[in-house]
Amino acid sequence: MNIDLSGATRLYIIVGDPIAQVKSPAGMTAAFLSRNHDGILVPVQVGTGDLGDLLAVSGKLKNLGGVVVTVPHKFGCFSHCAEASDRAAFIGSVNIMRQRPEGGWYGDIVDGLGFVSAAVNAGFDPAGKRALLVGAGGAGSAIALALIDAGVAELAIHDADVARRDALVARLNTLGKGRAAAGSTDPAGFDLVANATPMGMKEGDPLPVDVTRLAPATHVGCVITQPAVSPLIAAARAAGCPTSTGTEMYFALQEKMVDFLLHTDSNA
Repeated sequence: MNIDLSGATRLYIIVGDPIAQVKSPAGMTAAFLSRNHDGILVPVQVGTGDLGDLLAVSGKLKNLGGVVVTVPHKFGCFSHCAEASDRAAFIGSVNIMRQRPEGGWYGDIVDGLGFVSAAVNAGFDPAGKRALLVGAGGAGSAIALALIDAGVAELAIHDADVARRDALVARLNTLGKGRAAAGSTDPAGFDLVANATPMGMKEGDPLPVDVTRLAPATHVGCVITQPAVSPLIAAARAAGCPTSTGTEMYFALQEKMVDFLLHTDSNA
């Protein structure tokens, strides 16, 4: 990747805390280059208490093209958006933001689209299936909505925050599509198991589900990009399960993020 940085280079930032684990800076910068766009994505580590100050200052930077958002800021960044896509408004979370011509941030979330695309690319068909999702945070909520929109018949959701889980279940059931319900860490009987938690990023983390209960036909997907093969994915592969990794999910959503930031998406 040969980048000719200059004063004309358009700046994009990815915000998170921690931030060292993200793969987006190299991938997004290469994607900009492939579109003949003079832009670079750089990581910015900021705590939740300073997020508002960062966004206020960022909104005044004339050469800032937009913001990519990762944990734990997806809900916080949504609250700073003047406008959002329908799916972001439904979830109350964003993972990409850009400035509106009239001022203020416009946000969207494509995490769910990336997860479903990665699973489909690996041979999984969501239509009519039973899915178990662990994690009802920003990424988990986006994945839940994308799975319902993709036609799953039943979606069980497990989260340590029971109130957050139940609120997501209730919202999904207003759509009149697949049935959402409270789930557990038992993956038995499900066609798809999705991990949307950070469990597995740190050595010694517990597994998000009881892998001894996995059937070989169950597709297992994970949002974690570091390590590239999460402990859950490794255990699922050992059990003979088809899988999709967080890195595969990232590459599936990368083009959608570039489209958004370059205003070539349908909301441009």
